[in-house]
Amino acid sequence: MTIDFNKTNGLVPAIIQDADTKNVLMLGYMNQEAYEKTVATGRVTFWSRSRNCLWTKGETSGNYLNLVDIKNDCDNDTLLVRVHPDGPTCHTGTDTCWGEENTQNPLLFLSFLQDFIEKRHEEMPEGSYTTKLFKDGLNRMAQKFGEESLEAVIEATNGTDEKFVYEVSDMFYHLIVLLTSKGLRIEDVARELQMRHDPNWDKQRRQAKSEGKME
Repeated sequence: MTIDFNKTNGLVPAIIQDADTKNVLMLGYMNQEAYEKTVATGRVTFWSRSRNCLWTKGETSGNYLNLVDIKNDCDNDTLLVRVHPDGPTCHTGTDTCWGEENTQNPLLFLSFLQDFIEKRHEEMPEGSYTTKLFKDGLNRMAQKFGEESLEAVIEATNGTDEKFVYEVSDMFYHLIVLLTSKGLRIEDVARELQMRHDPNWDKQRRQAKSEGKME
């Protein structure tokens, strides 16, 4: 990776992002030495402009930024540094330098879950329920999704909210297994819903159908 440290007197901005939550935690600056130390130690190190020296985040507080990866931008002069933080990032004690909470949107877990299920599909470890579903085949996976959907309907009409959420969770899990078996992603469903949210969506579908593009 080529980084142009010469554009701004030897320093480049380093945007620090939580690798899991995708939230931006802080902005710092790196020179060549800070970058190399970050890569070598796995803990983010900056060049402190106020102290005029290298500064490893967390060396005093213990709130280290553990390196996941570094990406360069299109101009080779701004870094995106993805990390796993140990505790709050800001010196004031907040999760981010903008006073925001570094919490994960639970919807992101659906993508993580499908990544996990895809790994199960590739490795097929013995003793895994997900492996068993894949081995049972498409018809059984579809049947299980239907069964879990029915149980969710029953809880919605005659059960408690807690049991309803439990059954819907089972339904989503079996849906993702079914999608994986078809080579599809939960994001494909999200994109379809996003497209339908367009006020012109129904008009476009009717036009496509009239032109024979949906045959």
